[in-house]
Amino acid sequence: MARTRTDARLLRREMPGAVGLLADAADFAAMRRYASFLFDDHAAYLRQVEGVLRARATQGAYTTVALFDPPGFARFCAERGLEPDTPVSRCRYVAESAARGPAVPYGGQPMDRLVPQLLDAAARSRSRERAATLLAAAGRCEDCGEHRADAALARAGLLVDRLTEALGPGAQHVVTTVRAAGFPLVAVARSADPPGPPRLRPPDGEALRLVLAAGIVTSGTGGVVARTTGADGRERVRGWRLRDGWPAPLTEKEVYAAYCTNARTGAPLPPEPDVTYSAGTPLPRPEKGCHR
Repeated sequence: MARTRTDARLLRREMPGAVGLLADAADFAAMRRYASFLFDDHAAYLRQVEGVLRARATQGAYTTVALFDPPGFARFCAERGLEPDTPVSRCRYVAESAARGPAVPYGGQPMDRLVPQLLDAAARSRSRERAATLLAAAGRCEDCGEHRADAALARAGLLVDRLTEALGPGAQHVVTTVRAAGFPLVAVARSADPPGPPRLRPPDGEALRLVLAAGIVTSGTGGVVARTTGADGRERVRGWRLRDGWPAPLTEKEVYAAYCTNARTGAPLPPEPDVTYSAGTPLPRPEKGCHR
């Protein structure tokens, strides 16, 4: 019997799990219309979810956390002919959402860190989807007949390559924000610091290219901020603004102001320790095409 219990515990560690999280009070309230959803207090619900996550981590189980979207859940049930007012339907939705959509691995982080991580992941996923939609709708150049999306993606790929080269050695954290056709888009890319030329991680680099291409094809505005961490742990921050489909470097003063000013109140903020605020490195601009 003892061996059976031990084997069961070992087997549980081999089974990945997924948890769907109702991150905000409005989504939580929307689920309360289902009689089988027995929670009535959002704060208590978050504490209980955190307890489950910690218990699974203590058992050595791997868990991913996905956003539970009530409208998405309703569509999911309608498309599959499922009764939405059952725990089984909710479990099926969470399993598919965690596999297909944005999810965050649980690593012991507290709920006040996990929720922002999950919301950021969801925002980046929406940005990729919106960017792909904008590129698909771009059509052809009236002068040369080239697909505008293809040209924008090629230009964005060149931009990412030149940016990566300009950043130099170190671990990179690159954030791009673009307003394209009235929609705010964001992409976050990271790299390790392996031997040889620095390279962004493939999924991150592709997301960066997609968002930049959407900004280029729509003549959108935006910016790029890069944080480089050297071998000594010191960090260097540089920035660029997207202008006419190519990043123009910010000055040292502009980078400092962007990081050391409260965006809501305009009040100055103290600089971060061991961080150098530098002007963006000029990136060689490609030849201008007929529709770029």
